[in-house]
Amino acid sequence: MRGLHTHTVFWKMIEAMRSLLAVALVLATAGCAGSAAKTDLPPTFDGEIALQLVADQLALGPRVPGTAAHESGVRWIVAALEQEGWEVETQAFAFEGGSGTNILGQLGQGDPPPILLGAHYDSRPIADRDEASPAAPVPGANDGASGVAVLLELARVLPDAGLSRPVWLAFFDQEDGGGAAGGEWIQGSRAFAAELATMPAAAVIVDMVGDADLQLYYENNSDPLLRETIWGTAASLGFESFAPSPRHSILDDHIPFIERGIPTVLIIDFDYPYWHTTHDTLDKVSAESLEQVGRTLEAWLRAQP
Repeated sequence: MRGLHTHTVFWKMIEAMRSLLAVALVLATAGCAGSAAKTDLPPTFDGEIALQLVADQLALGPRVPGTAAHESGVRWIVAALEQEGWEVETQAFAFEGGSGTNILGQLGQGDPPPILLGAHYDSRPIADRDEASPAAPVPGANDGASGVAVLLELARVLPDAGLSRPVWLAFFDQEDGGGAAGGEWIQGSRAFAAELATMPAAAVIVDMVGDADLQLYYENNSDPLLRETIWGTAASLGFESFAPSPRHSILDDHIPFIERGIPTVLIIDFDYPYWHTTHDTLDKVSAESLEQVGRTLEAWLRAQP
């Protein structure tokens, strides 16, 4: 009996070990499959990455045209686009009283016509709304850097988004010089729109979209159908910062495209209290706000036929 009992216990132990090994194998296989599935998922817009892109621009200093920080900004944007596989070109332009450089990243070619997303990368040379330091340059965390950050984070995720049409990412120079030592507004976008050989199907301009207290109302000059579609996309994602009611009429980089007959929308928080002051700094910008704008545009682009 002792030998039989020992023999039985031994085989029970073997069976138990086999069961544990089988369970471990299943769990390991499931874990590997889960990791593979997670790895295989296409990237999506990440507000924290976008916020770091804002910080990277501020680290260069104010990107005022004619400064070393501005030139570094041009090289930085070009390198960021090329790193993500975009075809990049620069456009030098001149206007009365100055010159500038636009940057264009292109993803995809041929029909149908592309969709253009744009933002200005220069920062304002004077903080004329700042009572304490009106002659100082504006840091440009929200006014300039936030729009660039949204476009560059989209540059990371869009190549794997399975889009049905080409996309252009345009970075405009000389947007923010109006009233500063004889400077003019929106010179880069005017030059870009004037030289268009291929007309985009639509254009979306983002400017001041990182405010931690984000409020994005309809801009009155923007194409009504296009803005309703984009704001509807935001609503479907649960983003309450997009308020579907009109508030401001603004001179910004969308105007030259509207004048060319291109359906164009400006996404802007024009109620930003630090606009054109030295207080337009990183602490006023939030990852959540950047992510709401970026994910809305990402979803809208994915839905385009």
